[in-house]
Amino acid sequence: MPLKALPAAALLAVACTLPAFAQAPVKIGFLGEFSGPQAGLGQDMYDGFMLGIRQAGGKLGGVPVEVLREDTQLKPDVAVQVARKLIEKDKVPIIAGITFSNIMMSVQPLATRREVFVIGTNAGPSPIAGDKCSPYQFIVSRQGDQQAEVLGKYATQRGYRRVVMMAPNYQAGKDVLAGFRRYFKNEVVEEIHTPLDQFDFSAELSRVAAHKPDAVFAFYPGSPGVNFVRQYRQLGLAERTPLMSVAVVDGVSLPALREAALGVLLGSTWGPDLPAEANRRFVSAFEAAYGRTPSEYAATSYDAARLLDTAIGAVKGNVADKPAFMAALKAARFDSVRGNFKFGNNHFPIQDLHVFQVVRDGENQVALKTVETPMKGVQDAYHDGCTMR
Repeated sequence: MPLKALPAAALLAVACTLPAFAQAPVKIGFLGEFSGPQAGLGQDMYDGFMLGIRQAGGKLGGVPVEVLREDTQLKPDVAVQVARKLIEKDKVPIIAGITFSNIMMSVQPLATRREVFVIGTNAGPSPIAGDKCSPYQFIVSRQGDQQAEVLGKYATQRGYRRVVMMAPNYQAGKDVLAGFRRYFKNEVVEEIHTPLDQFDFSAELSRVAAHKPDAVFAFYPGSPGVNFVRQYRQLGLAERTPLMSVAVVDGVSLPALREAALGVLLGSTWGPDLPAEANRRFVSAFEAAYGRTPSEYAATSYDAARLLDTAIGAVKGNVADKPAFMAALKAARFDSVRGNFKFGNNHFPIQDLHVFQVVRDGENQVALKTVETPMKGVQDAYHDGCTMR
């Protein structure tokens, strides 16, 4: 008998016997460096993100997700190619990750013009915090200057009168040097810019030694940072000149550096000993899953998964309802590993900034320890340039 001839009650009975259609997974593109000397950074980001998904039962907001991982190779042209593939071929509504600022500056305009949400878990270049901001960007990590700002303030408070600054010559390097200068009230003896792919710093460090500064501030993420710290100690600078750093000593580099990093100071939004209950659970789970201490790259990416879990749940998986999904992201209703967390008008975090130091812990292992928190609940220096309110 054709279905249209059945009475209503029989139609209902037939409908109840038909298999339910599973909800289609939400696709998320994840961009990072997964090859070359910076691969450890991208891997830590990805591992932190995937840990958050696994803890949510392989779903986010109760909805299945499909994560499409792409290696940007630290090349902006490659980043644009893989981002375009994710948007046009794979039809992703969300792109997460993004390790380096030059990659973010290539991907953010492409994605946000297409109304694809960018959930940044590391790079936070100054232009997109200011006049190039977008309602489709949500940077879960921090604006790039901020980790340097806290060290600039700390150095002033410590009474350092003369400082040499060093960083690679690209967007993030320029941002962190500007951030340090913004809060350091004394003399910068020299500002040294090096190529992004440089690994030998002996010539530059000889110049540093000749200046006899009170301290050195350096920004070298990934493998270059490991070489930098080793050469700093080999030349005898570590014994007489404090080294303040951003992205030089962390969970990625400490296993390689060990005792060579003792005494190095780090400016950051996160450390493994922060007291938030969510952080204690995260560090324990990450160490159990991967057999290593997480870095800030992993922590902010884990927070991004937690953010997406609440936001996707708030719209019941309907991320195509972009105004509703945007509002759910903006609300940021999740327990951050950093404690208090909220987005500012430019969709960058308002958060605390800490100073950490490499020390021996109670088990005689090399670890990061919180020294102090000179800046609490701060917003980045560029948010007034963003027209969003």
